[in-house]
Order: sequence, then structure tokens, then C-alpha cells
Amino acid sequence: MIKLNSSEYAKRRQALMASMSPNSIAIVPSAPVTIRNRDVEHAFRQDSDFYYLSGFHEEHSVLVLIPGREQAEYVLFCQEKIKEQEIWTGIRVGPEAAPEKLGADDAFPISDIDEILPGLIEGKDKIYASLGVSPEFDRQLMQWVNHIKSQVRNGASAPHEFSALEHLLHEQRLIKSDEEIRVMQAAANISAEAHTRAMQVVKPGMMEYQLEAELLNIFMAAGSRWPAYSSIVGSGDNACILHYTSNNDVINDGELVLIDAGCELDYYASDITRTFPANGRFSEPQRALYQLVLDAQYAAIDAVKPGNHWNQPHDAAVRVLTEGLVGLGLLKGEVSELIESQSYRQFYMHKTGHWLGMDVHDVGEYRVDGEWRELEPGMVLTIEPGLYVAPDDETVDAQWRGIGIRIEDDVVVTKDGHHVLTSAVVKEIADIEALTA
Repeated sequence: MIKLNSSEYAKRRQALMASMSPNSIAIVPSAPVTIRNRDVEHAFRQDSDFYYLSGFHEEHSVLVLIPGREQAEYVLFCQEKIKEQEIWTGIRVGPEAAPEKLGADDAFPISDIDEILPGLIEGKDKIYASLGVSPEFDRQLMQWVNHIKSQVRNGASAPHEFSALEHLLHEQRLIKSDEEIRVMQAAANISAEAHTRAMQVVKPGMMEYQLEAELLNIFMAAGSRWPAYSSIVGSGDNACILHYTSNNDVINDGELVLIDAGCELDYYASDITRTFPANGRFSEPQRALYQLVLDAQYAAIDAVKPGNHWNQPHDAAVRVLTEGLVGLGLLKGEVSELIESQSYRQFYMHKTGHWLGMDVHDVGEYRVDGEWRELEPGMVLTIEPGLYVAPDDETVDAQWRGIGIRIEDDVVVTKDGHHVLTSAVVKEIADIEALTA
């Protein structure tokens, strides 16, 4: 299984601590356990920030970073190894093995956190934390701080400032290392294989969820434990629903199938969309709109390079789409005026991409000081233009109605331009028809 090298996590912790203020502390809790129904839990997925800094999968844990502390800069609170509990829920690392296995300078049982952590906080000027994410953790954090405040007459000193951990950590996560891109490339390859498989097996009369099953089989067989997000398999009119995830309709002859799906590998997401004909042949209206979306995607990908700003790929896609919609008669008017008035949003209502990383809609600001941020090497984004003609849109000729198309690839910004991580799955019309025939 493809995984990051353990040294990557130590580099990340050191980079974060180097950007923190003097005499400060950062506190990062693990993800909560959530109930699916009654006493059945959802499959546990670690919090991305926590895993980014630790590489540790277990719940009921808290990571603490204290830059400059002589005894231990990296302290981990985790579950104890209790044989009777491990029989039910699995083997734990435990605080005794955490220093060797996870690189922690020191580790304690999570049951001791109320006793130990206030002492680590005491005397610090600033706490870095992600406030507002977990109300339960916010209350716990304030209890620790208030405990320190209650001891001020005995000489205790409580922090006087809270700072958003995201401001530092999410900017750090935005730029991917070579190691991260290696894992993301592996995830992209698995997802490309899954999309290829879906095109090979599709046929009229199948259920949408049967195609979803093909995707999941490829994901898991290749070592991905779960998809990066709920897979979209929308046929016919369902392809015009942007976040359609029911996947329970019959795929009919003559319909297009839109699949938006990607696996997660070692906590890194891939995100691919392909649209193809269920019967192996595009109709003429489908072919015209598909080629227009593909041309828009190529124009947007060409705009991905250092020095260009975030919105330039979107601007490029919008211009190609608007010109094409005018040429096909779906829009009427001057192209520049239609772009200015955003008339294209009748058929293209979302942006052309988003950051990609440990979260499928990954962290990182899109604007800096009110301006679109410049693209830099190591950033990874999706490029995903689309066209969606509502089945009940009586402003257009009936031949266009109910056609939904999106084409999405994962693109990393390089020092010389860009690299498409997901190029292994076809998207040219001739290639798609050859694969689905």
C-alpha cells in the first residue's frame, strides 16, 4: 500500500512550530466518533489536521505542540492498551509505544489529560486551536484555561490570546511536498482505473448503483479503504443534479452517464468526473455539448501555471463555454455582455475547480488581501467545467434538454506549468466511444 514516509510528519510539525509565536502552544484533537444508528458507529476517519501532523489513526486522542520546550515539544495523549477493550475494538498503539512508533517526545493516557494538559498550558501567552469546529472540545479547552485562571492568586499565568490554528496550518497544507504528490498520483491512478472500468461495463438497463459497485471494487482491490466522497453516478436527467448521490435509477438507452468519483489513499483524495454514453455512441446534441465542455477544460488547464491567479482557469472556461453556447443557439447576444451578466449560469452554475488534498475540497484561501491568490508550485486543484441543461428548460430547443456533462481532472502546479495527475482515463469522444462500445 502506498503511504507517506514517517519522516514527513516530523517535518510538518517542525514547520508548524517554526511559524508559531514565541511562548505558545498548539492543541489538536482527533476526530469525534459519530453514531450511525443506535449503538452502531460510522466508520472512523481521522481529522485531517490531526493526521497531517501525526500520521495517527486512533480516536480519543489529542496532539500538543510546544515549540522550544526542553522536555518535550511534541506531546500525545492517546488511549491506553487495555486487553479487554482491544478484544472488542482492535489493537491500540498505547502511550508507552507512541514515542517509538509515532515520533512523540512524550505520551500520556487520554484519561490523564485533565490533570496534565493545564500544566502544559499554564504560563503560555497564546493557544493555537481550531475553535468552533467541535463545541465539546471548545468547552473542554475553556475548562482547562479557567482552571488555570482560578489559580492566579497562587502565581499561575493563563494564556491571554487564542489564535486560529487554521491560519498557519492550512496555508502549510496548501503546498504539497513531493511525497504528498506521489501519494496523490497513486490515488489518481486507482481512480482512473475505476472510471475506465465503468466505461467498459456500462450498458442500458443497468442500475446506477451497479456502476458504483464497479468503482468501489476497483478502489478497495487496489488498497483504498473508502471513497474520498460519496460517489455520483447520474444517468439522463440525474446528470443535471450537481450533487446527485442517490444512484438508484435505471440507466436507459440513449442517456449519458455522469460519474464523479475518486478514492482516498492514505488520507489523500482524488477527484475525477467523466461523462459517457450508456449505449456507446453520443447523439449529435450530446456530442456538440460534450466537445464544448472538453474544449473549455483544455483552455482552463492551459491557464494553470505559476504566476496566474486562481480564477484565470475559470475565466478561460467561461469564455469558451459562452462562445460555444452562442454558436449552438442556447444563448443569444454578445459574448462579452453575456459573460458580464453571467447569463452562462443558466447552464454552468459552479466554479471550475477547488483545492485538492487530504480533503476533497481542501483547505487554503482562494483570495489573499482581497485579490485572487497566485498559483504556486505544489498546489493541487481540480479543473471541472460542465454544462447542465435542465429537463424542463423551455427556453431552449427540446434536443438539448436533460443533458448534463462534466469533465474533471486533478492538476498539480509545477515550476514550469502543470501536470495532470488523472490523465490515465480517456476523455476524447473517439476514445470514449471505443471504450464503451
